[in-house]
Amino acid sequence: MAQHPRFRYEAVESADALFTPSFIDYLLALHDQLAPRIATLMARRAEALARALGQGALPAHPPAGPATTGDWKVPPVPEDLRKPGIEISGPCSITSMFINALNPGPEGERAEGDLDDDEDSGGHRLIDTVRSAHNRVAAVQRELYFRDAERNREYKIAPGELPFFMHRERGLHLAEPDVTVDGTPVNAALLGTALTLFHSGRAQAERGQGIYFYLPKLEFAAEARVYRDLFDTSRARLPWLANATIRAIVLVESLPCVYEMEEMLHELGPYAAGLNAARWDLKASVFEYVMADPKSVWPDRFGVDVKTTPFIANIFRRLVAVCLKRGAVPIGGMATALPNPDPEVNRAAADSIRKDKEWEAAQGFIRAWVAHIFHMKTAADPFRQLIASGWKPTAAMADPANYPVRIEVPAGPITIEGTRRNARMLIEYVEGWLNGRGAKGIDSLEGKPGVHPALMEDLATGRMSVAQIAQRVRHAARTTEGPAATHDFALVKRLLGEELDDILAKRPADAAQRERYRKAVRIAMRWIKNYTDLDFRSLGSYTRHDLEAIAAAPDPF
Repeated sequence: MAQHPRFRYEAVESADALFTPSFIDYLLALHDQLAPRIATLMARRAEALARALGQGALPAHPPAGPATTGDWKVPPVPEDLRKPGIEISGPCSITSMFINALNPGPEGERAEGDLDDDEDSGGHRLIDTVRSAHNRVAAVQRELYFRDAERNREYKIAPGELPFFMHRERGLHLAEPDVTVDGTPVNAALLGTALTLFHSGRAQAERGQGIYFYLPKLEFAAEARVYRDLFDTSRARLPWLANATIRAIVLVESLPCVYEMEEMLHELGPYAAGLNAARWDLKASVFEYVMADPKSVWPDRFGVDVKTTPFIANIFRRLVAVCLKRGAVPIGGMATALPNPDPEVNRAAADSIRKDKEWEAAQGFIRAWVAHIFHMKTAADPFRQLIASGWKPTAAMADPANYPVRIEVPAGPITIEGTRRNARMLIEYVEGWLNGRGAKGIDSLEGKPGVHPALMEDLATGRMSVAQIAQRVRHAARTTEGPAATHDFALVKRLLGEELDDILAKRPADAAQRERYRKAVRIAMRWIKNYTDLDFRSLGSYTRHDLEAIAAAPDPF
């Protein structure tokens, strides 16, 4: 373990190889320059949220300025990032999943890009961050390998050109408690981005590859400037980055960000490349900003489709317009369906994915995401085919003023079954989290009639599920369809208990897994209770010790 009077980290496997003296010096430089500013920006976030919850003052567009009135463009976007098609997303800390994402799908084609994620589908432990850093280097060098001894199965990278890499680190709002500077946990975004630039970034730069990032959970444009300064400082300190191509795409997944998309690109300056329509986290953010308003209770979130919900559709049309106006690339949302042994389930999933991606392509998006390579071609073809046809966006599609931002309550029913699905998803997701997985295949309609594939769920869906349940409890929401009921803690506790019993009855879980499920219910209850109290702390901010303490404490309600 490297010794430094200011820097400490917990001993986890393979960390020493990453935390070298030169890396520590580099990270400390970033910390000293940027950590105080990040703290100020997080305080600004808290103030904006408090105004929304206490005064009903939702975010709004900043005053007009150079970002919105100037005639500027982002620098020419690398050819990689202009490819129509699909990116496959998954946790890069789980080596087998990372390798599968880099390899061809069942039709023999690879995805255009790989979103190697250490954020919403990552495990948020130091060991996950360390594994991600090592796996990224090994992937760039085509040396990534994994052997599953239990199943006697090998995973290795197949011959052929790899997808381009899109790195997604944890956000500015999170800290890494197992790595400290001057006794204080280091900012997780600084740590993850520094590890990538220092290690896999070097491997990519040496091969002439662009180093690309998705920037998660940004809320205000000044936060994008943090990344610009981080990249500038990294170029100055790391010789291999001096002439490297570094570009970033902002994930539009918070309500304030919706109003500052042009400003985000402007602040990123030479690093700006595009915007991504992050559907799930955006819905969760809206829930949080309107949580105190009894007039803003949403219907079952499962029926709130981007394509058929006008105000959400217009937010994403505005995103495309901003990109077209400024020469950036617009990236669409996630298709999460997983393959199923039943061909009918796969056909239904493919039909849904195709319609979704045809809609996105027609709005001007050039690419989107899938959670599993099985559905890659189905999701990619609408973008490839429309762009290959010579279709071009109209002039009206490039004018953001044509798509004003309005926050409304979607149409749809409030049902017990909708709340039950959220409860089941939470139990399943938190069980996976306790098992070190930030992404898990979950069928929230398991055992119910109809055709419904399992979906690859991540932290964003957990956040949405918690927010919807909490909103209904906080405002004693009454059902509008199905059995008459008023939402309260007793109802939610009953649904959680029933879903736990059903889960345990349906699968041959061993004793350890059964115990994780029971702990998951108690943690889910605490998470819901926090949200009803307007405490929107991320699950990713809890250590495993914190979660064990919550699981051992009395029920929160």
